[in-house]
Amino acid sequence: MLAQDLSIVLPELILAGFAMAALMFGVYMGKDKQAEVILLATVAVLGVVAIMVATQEPGTRVAFEGAFINDGFARFAKVTLLLGAAVMLLLSREYLRRTDMMKFEFPVLIALAVVGMMMMVSAGDLMALYMGLELQSLSLYVVASFRRDSLRSTEAGLKYFVLGALSSGLLLYGASLVYGYTGTTDFEGIAAVIADEGMGLGLLFGLVFLTTGLAFKISAAPFHMWTPDVYEGSPTPVTAFFATAPKVAAAGLFARVMIDGFGNATADWQQILTFLAILSMFIGSIAAIGQTNIKRLMAYSSIGHMGFALVGLAAGTEEGVGALLLYMAVYVVMNIGTFAFILNMERDGRPVTDIYALGGYSVVAPAKAMAVAILMFSLAGIPPLVGFFAKYYVFTAAVAAGLVPLAVLGVVASVIGAYYYLRIIYLMYFGEEVDPLTGSMPVTHGVALAFAALVMVLAWLPGINLFGVDVIALDAAATLFN
Repeated sequence: MLAQDLSIVLPELILAGFAMAALMFGVYMGKDKQAEVILLATVAVLGVVAIMVATQEPGTRVAFEGAFINDGFARFAKVTLLLGAAVMLLLSREYLRRTDMMKFEFPVLIALAVVGMMMMVSAGDLMALYMGLELQSLSLYVVASFRRDSLRSTEAGLKYFVLGALSSGLLLYGASLVYGYTGTTDFEGIAAVIADEGMGLGLLFGLVFLTTGLAFKISAAPFHMWTPDVYEGSPTPVTAFFATAPKVAAAGLFARVMIDGFGNATADWQQILTFLAILSMFIGSIAAIGQTNIKRLMAYSSIGHMGFALVGLAAGTEEGVGALLLYMAVYVVMNIGTFAFILNMERDGRPVTDIYALGGYSVVAPAKAMAVAILMFSLAGIPPLVGFFAKYYVFTAAVAAGLVPLAVLGVVASVIGAYYYLRIIYLMYFGEEVDPLTGSMPVTHGVALAFAALVMVLAWLPGINLFGVDVIALDAAATLFN
């Protein structure tokens, strides 16, 4: 039985083993002299692990007496976050080298965080959930403050740590209430107790505290207060990473807990998620209007987009969870392209984050400006780009589940949020010309930017049809309900 369990968790074991080996290698082989080698090796291992996960035999396999679940849902989420993490690490290489931040600990911490994320989306037990969540969180607290000579970076790490500890406490308190009222930490056992006895008041309180802790991890309002400051203060490669893989893991964990653990109490948590979604969509859309720092703007953008993703989960159906998975996959691609550009916003060797520095950028670099404009249109949900279809699927899932007001409010929030994306496009094409950005874009960044923009334009075409990702996402979501 142990051998079978280990075979199920083999991708996680490989990545964890590599992280520990890379740590020892970095320590004994001249500290930061081997940092770039370790970074590239981490990218390669993440890619290999993604291939392993994608090619695992179909069906649901359970390890460690239900604490770890390997099903289609987990595989989809893992491939998305692994590829997102690998690409973001590769894009961070030039920036780290340029700013003298190429330390061997960086890729090791990212690898350990990804192990935690993989554990999160496969958790079948409250204890496994917490172990994965904290492994991810502790790694991310460190990388947020990775630039030790920067007060902003140190402040970002400290804020993230303090508020993260608070959210972990709330989540643990909720888990303890759930255990106290059900007598088990296993999701299947919790679901069975709810089916037999219903949702008592104590169990409902446990669900609320659990949801609060998870909402913090996904940057859902009103537990979003850490996001703008951490996005702004963290080194830009770290911000780029925060905007991709951890969001997929948190959304996957949220869906796993709600459907697997509390699937028999949909009416109870549907109200909570509806509230979180509405608040996130509107706070993310309205608060971003006044932002001029592009990293803070992307932080509020992430809050809004997590609200749209929660609309799909609030539906509580296979279609809703499938729409959630598709939305997160599209969101990762859009952010990869956007941050491939942001990483190279420089003037005279110094990073630039003010959006007004993009004034007249289309004259200086028309091709890059066009790619960024496409990504902004897609983030805003303008048809016929793929970002529009991602929102369309979550809204139709909500309508099919009878949540018509939620879908209508989502459309309103999307219209409001379009303003700050369109403002960036306006500045690039019609804004007052300023001293041009002088940062050169490496080939890898140019490829990532062009690829993301092309996907947004072409993937909706009938012959391509989203590369079949929508069908795969729906099939993956179905495994949660079987």
